[in-house]
Amino acid sequence: MRQKTIYYAFTCILAALVFARCQNNTPAKVADGATASSFGGYESAEQWGQHIVTVSGCHDCHSPKKMTAMGPQIDSMMMLSGHPSQLPPPSLTPNQLAQGMAGTNFALTAWNGAWGTSYAANLTPDSTGLGSWSEEQFITCLRQGLFRGLQGSRPIMPPMPIADFSKMTDAELKAIFAFLKTIKPIHNIVPDYQPPTGGGK
Repeated sequence: MRQKTIYYAFTCILAALVFARCQNNTPAKVADGATASSFGGYESAEQWGQHIVTVSGCHDCHSPKKMTAMGPQIDSMMMLSGHPSQLPPPSLTPNQLAQGMAGTNFALTAWNGAWGTSYAANLTPDSTGLGSWSEEQFITCLRQGLFRGLQGSRPIMPPMPIADFSKMTDAELKAIFAFLKTIKPIHNIVPDYQPPTGGGK
């Protein structure tokens, strides 16, 4: 009789533990009947997009930096606004370029190399950034590496890691776009890409 009681008690405890685990693994409910699993474990596409932007290193190039005692740090007031229009680009000598060298400015928002001079784009929802972009345009830009996501436009230039972003799913790219549409609009006209001296695209 005692063995049956112990067995029964053990079975009840095990069942309770399994039930609790199942409850904890149930995705959190979010608006419109969706679940957090729809957004990479986050409660919204915007939150998931913010996570992807952070871990993908977007701030490394698209957020201007301030020089501090610890070296360059992200300027939170200019987050994801691209190369500051007032900053001059880096410039290497022809000899340095011939040696395969490339350079950047201290803000890490502009680069000069054999491909020419490129600038980090403004990713904020301002008119000088992504303000007029459609979601489809954004996905085309990152999937195909086309400037402004327009067919027939020039390719996106280094150091943008298009090879990596092109492998993201549509859901991931949509989440990034959703997040970028929520950040503070910053008016900043980024200079146009400059091809290398002597021509080139």
